[in-house]
Amino acid sequence: MRANLTKVLALLLGGLILYTSATGPFESLVQRSVFLALVILLGLVVYPLGAGKRWRPLGLTVDLALAVGVVLACGYVAMNHDHILVELPWASAQDMLFTGVLLVAILELSRRAIGLIFPLLVMAGLAYAWLGAAIPGPLGHRGFDVYYITETIYLGDLGVWGMLVGVAATTIAAFVLFGCLLLHTGGGQTFMDMALRISGRSPGGAAKVATVASGLFGMVSGSAVANVATTGNFTIPMMKRLNYPPSFASGVEAVASTGGQIAPPILGAAAFIMAEILGESYLRIALAALLPAILFYLGVFLTIHLVAKRRNLQVVPDDELPTWPEVLRPERIIPILAALGGLFYGVLSGRSIQMAAFYGILMTILTFVPFALLAKMPLREIAGKLLSGLMDAGKGMVIIGVLLAGAQILVAMIGMTGIGVTLASLIVNVGGESLFLVAFIVGGVCLILGMGIPTTAAYVLVASVLAPALTTIGVEPLIAHLFVFYFATLSVITPPVCVAVFVAAGIAGTNWLPAAGEAVRLAAAIYVIPFLLLIYPALAGFGSAVDILLASSQGVVFVLAFASLMSRVAITGSRILDVAGLLLVAGLALTPGWLTTIGALLVLAGLYARNRQRISSTAHASGSGTSKPQGVQAKETHP
Repeated sequence: MRANLTKVLALLLGGLILYTSATGPFESLVQRSVFLALVILLGLVVYPLGAGKRWRPLGLTVDLALAVGVVLACGYVAMNHDHILVELPWASAQDMLFTGVLLVAILELSRRAIGLIFPLLVMAGLAYAWLGAAIPGPLGHRGFDVYYITETIYLGDLGVWGMLVGVAATTIAAFVLFGCLLLHTGGGQTFMDMALRISGRSPGGAAKVATVASGLFGMVSGSAVANVATTGNFTIPMMKRLNYPPSFASGVEAVASTGGQIAPPILGAAAFIMAEILGESYLRIALAALLPAILFYLGVFLTIHLVAKRRNLQVVPDDELPTWPEVLRPERIIPILAALGGLFYGVLSGRSIQMAAFYGILMTILTFVPFALLAKMPLREIAGKLLSGLMDAGKGMVIIGVLLAGAQILVAMIGMTGIGVTLASLIVNVGGESLFLVAFIVGGVCLILGMGIPTTAAYVLVASVLAPALTTIGVEPLIAHLFVFYFATLSVITPPVCVAVFVAAGIAGTNWLPAAGEAVRLAAAIYVIPFLLLIYPALAGFGSAVDILLASSQGVVFVLAFASLMSRVAITGSRILDVAGLLLVAGLALTPGWLTTIGALLVLAGLYARNRQRISSTAHASGSGTSKPQGVQAKETHP
């Protein structure tokens, strides 16, 4: 019964997403209320209260009551949308009842899906709006009664029916559907096989495969934790089978899934919200995030490579690698190219992002079906794969939809009370005129506020509260939003509440603490890249082509030095000289100018020239120029 209900609701939600992707959304309140009703109903089925417990009958009663209340509350808004938007009515007892039901449903589903941290934040925001008059000092405000709070949350488009839910119901939903259909029609396995073929035979190949594959899947998932739980069940066992230390395998998967959240074109769905908040085009956001993402993956790949060489980690065996002819078969590669072609055609031709996603969806279906028929795949199986894509898209939107609805309520309370401006002023007062002191405080608070919260919701929270602190002291708004976005995203791998690491360590069957250390070491560059954006705004596309070239060169040199430092690679034979030399290179890279760039490159080249000379001398002295065999058991070491 529950499985059938899940399928029906997921298909209804997936069908709504497909229909509105093709035809455009309904009236804003109608679109958002119907979308949220389906999301909550599906969520109540997917995350039942008291599942497997003796008191499940009580939980079922609560779920049914919430379902009825949500349908009535959302149905009332859909049927009276003109009256609500035009006349802005005063809140009645019925409105307060409906608002209460929606709040309970959203917060309870958030608790079931991701734990207590996020619903407690939303509840704190509501309490702050109500009890502000009782708070002394600069954080206090005049306070708002329950009638005004109800009108803000329920009777307008600033509260639960606001911009974030609108973006979730249209753009994000369309991209989630596109990703799910692409994966279910064979794209997922093709991406994995391509990653295996490209990097499987290089040092640390299995870890590099995990980085590429998890990064690709993470772009569309909107949650590093959810991505670890899915792709990690393939990549972590593969690394363990090749004798990679479990903590290292866990750290690689957690970092790879996190990297997918900051990688264009989707940035874990945050790109669309950032575009709406800043009033910038989606393409501008994606391009601004491109160079920082390249630097991040360069740092991760180099660290993996150097650690793999030092630990003598095994490569992926030949018999586990697909052949290039197999990977590039027309029936596998053409649907992917056509789908991505449709997507990019829509973006580059100036269509809406939602319509561009629909073009990608359409090309996915139009190319998959003929190839499937040529391969004599039964019609039932073809339909099953497409329906599975629709259902997975519906399920995938449950967490995103519920969390963005809760985040929208919190944002409304932040805007109503002015706490964001107040906190920004306090941070600027503490940091004074020092850009980097203010940025350091903001980054630390972002890490704390983002703990335990998926990417999109974490970004919305920190963008509302902390980005103003940076813009107040003259940072470009886009740079400020990228800065807080990166730190909020990194919270999932930063101890002590590193939930992505917890999940990865659970799959690997190892302690989470050494896994967190490996993750922080692998992702170390991304903790510094936001500060590079402050030093070199050209990394986000500000300035001339020469400025961008200089910034990119400095960024690459810094990442090379930092990755070498974090991987503890032996270069000169003296650890003190290695650290001093790499710190000198990193310091020069952080100093703007062509001379410092050239100087950093010369020092780095000198270090590695000394490394090659040392290796050659050692090999000559031992009478052998060969390296140790790659089958040696890798030992567990911690940073």
